[in-house]
This record gives sequence, C-alpha cells and structure tokens, in this order.
Amino acid sequence: MTIYRLKYMTTWKSTIKSLFLIVGVFLACFFLPADSERFRAGVMEALALVRWYAREHVLLCLIPAFFIAGAIGVFVSQASVMRYLGPRANKALAYGVASVSGSILAVCSCTVLPLFAGIWRMGAGLGPACAFLYSGPAINVLAIILTARVLGLELGVARAVGAILFSIIIGLAMHLIYRREEIAKTDGVDIALPADDVTRPLWKNAMFFAAMIGVLVFANWAPPTDGGAQAVVYHARWIITGVFAVGLAGMIPAWFRRDELGLWVGGTWGFAKQILPLLLAGVLVAGFLLGRPGHEGVIPSRYVEMLVGAKPDVFLETTGLAGGASEGFWRTSWPFWSNLFAAAAGALMYFATLTEVPILQGLLGAGMGKGPALALLLAGPALSLPNMLVIAGVLGAKKALTFILLVIVMATISGMLFGAWV
Repeated sequence: MTIYRLKYMTTWKSTIKSLFLIVGVFLACFFLPADSERFRAGVMEALALVRWYAREHVLLCLIPAFFIAGAIGVFVSQASVMRYLGPRANKALAYGVASVSGSILAVCSCTVLPLFAGIWRMGAGLGPACAFLYSGPAINVLAIILTARVLGLELGVARAVGAILFSIIIGLAMHLIYRREEIAKTDGVDIALPADDVTRPLWKNAMFFAAMIGVLVFANWAPPTDGGAQAVVYHARWIITGVFAVGLAGMIPAWFRRDELGLWVGGTWGFAKQILPLLLAGVLVAGFLLGRPGHEGVIPSRYVEMLVGAKPDVFLETTGLAGGASEGFWRTSWPFWSNLFAAAAGALMYFATLTEVPILQGLLGAGMGKGPALALLLAGPALSLPNMLVIAGVLGAKKALTFILLVIVMATISGMLFGAWV
C-alpha cells in the first residue's frame, strides 16, 4: 500500500507540473503582444544579435576556446592542475596564476567559459577557478589601455586596479564561503590522485598551448582606434595567426598519438554540446531585452540612461517624484541605486571583447555618471546572461548565484567610492 501511494504521489506531482507548464505556455501564447512594435523590434534584435554572434564570435573565438578546453582535459594531468591551482596549492601561486591569465588570454565572458570548465573539471580549487573566471575577460590589457585613452586616465586606472583586486577577492571569498566542500574535495583527490604521467616534455606541451592561445588571441585582435603598435599588429594579424596555425599543424602529428587526438576531439565536442546551446539561448534573451548598441530591444535605452545618471534629476522628472516627499531619499541614496543598477545591467548585457568601451562612451555622453560607468566596466565584461547560464551548469545554481552576487556587490561599492572620489 505504501509503495502504491508513493507511486501515486509521484505521478500526481508530475501531472501537476506538466499541467502548469502547459497552462503557462498557453497563456504566454494567448497574450503574446505580436502587434506591438516594441515587441517586434525586440524579436528582430534578438535574431540580429544571434546572427552577429554566430558570424563574428563563434568561429574565431569559441571554437578555438573549445579546442583549448578539450586539450586541457586530455593533455594536462590532474596532478599538474592540482599542484598549481588545486585547493591545497600555494595560495600566492594559485591566485597569481589565475589573475595573470586574463592579461594573456584577452577573451570575453563567453569565450572564457570552456577554459574555466576545463580547469574546474581537472580539479582546480574553487577559489583559483573563480579568480580565473573573472580575470579572463576583465583583466584585458588592450581593453584597459583603450579605456584610458577613450574614456580617460582615471577610469582606465580604476578599471585596472579594480579588476585585479576583484579577481583575487572574489576567488578568496568563494573559497571561504564553500571551504567545507573544498576540504572534502581535497580529501577525495588526495586518495585517488594519480601520479603525474609524463608522456612528452613540458616544453612541448607549453609550445602546443602557446600556439593555440596565439591563434585565439591574434585571430580576434581588435581594430585599432588610432595608429601605433596595435594598428601594426591588427594589419598583420592573419599573418601572425597563420604562423601559429602552421606551427600547430606541425606539432599535432609529430608529438601526439592518434588515440590522444581522438580523446582531444571527444573532449572538445563535449564542451561544445554543453556550452554552445546555453550561450545562444542567452544571447537571444539578451538581444530581445536590451538590443544591440544603437538599437533598442524591449527595454527602451532611455530607461537605462535615466537610471545611471550622475544626478537623479532625470529619474525624478520621469517618474514624477520631483518635489515629492521621497525626493530627499532618492537624492541621498542615488549613488547606491545608480551604481547597483549599472552593475546589474552590465552583468546581464553581453559585451564582446573591447565593445564595452564605445558603449560606455555613448552612455557617458548621454549623461551617465563616472561611478556607474566604472561599476558597469567591472561587472559587464566578466558577466553576461549567457555566461550566467553556463556558470550555473558548471558550478551549480548556488555557487553560480554567489559568484554573480559577489561581482555585482563589489562593482556597486567600487562605483560608489569612485564616484565620490572623482
């Protein structure tokens, strides 16, 4: 009788869930605002953003990143990862390696995901892995230099200092919050950790990964804003990329066995299956809600500008709160709300590498305060809606939410301090 009741309750719960899902989908279709121009514009922006993403980002950014992640899982031993990034690794070394990686890779919030998933699965500690996850897109030397040149030296320096400190502080915070799980993970690894099986010299592996990173970095080299070394590299980027690709093509058959290459392809395909669908779904939603630079989605851009101004005047006028009893509250607390909104909005938006600079330039011209601008710079490149979905799939919803909240809170505080200082 008890078994029958359990089966009945399970079936009933499943039926209720299915019913709610069907009713929800029906209501969404029934009240779909298909006649609204704003809704249609959002749909078109979602499709346009996905098309742009597929054309400009998948082939040159994500596919090389998937191959690098697959190579990490196959050619980098678990013992090596644990030695440098594991829970019991030297903290200064682990966080130093994780934070410096961003200046080397110069990737966006989505391209870093396969690399992060690779080192996490290989046994990296939660703290160093999260430091790497933030630093990959945030500590981009080119972006920091471009920020200083276009948006001003103050914002450039603040972004550089904030990003480096963020990567270390967020990593340490994640480690401390989940230290019990880290201890359990370490204990389990100590029991089953295999010996470091050396199949080829370290310098060969180093050259192999350097060649792949070279292809990733130079194939995605950003157009220059003026002359100088960046322009020289940009015009020669395909030659440099070709040199790295030719070197890589020579290394693969000479240094790796056929069975290793099969495992590499299989690992790469595994990351692509897990990450790419979530990314494209997230890009669709981001485009629908926020649109592209210069094009509006469902949410009008004037609302974004209204909520991140240096002063709350536009907000008070638009909402009708000017002259009301709450005006004093909004004026007093405005630095907190404007920076929080900038950090949260930046976390939801998707920024390809370096695109945050021209977007911020436009927002600053429209009246955005320098504090919210820094908050967006510190949260935006490191997070995006597609990025969040994948992080949750890799770390789990609880750890992903903690990481996201840490980034948003710290970006908000940094924006408030910077706004008060400047």
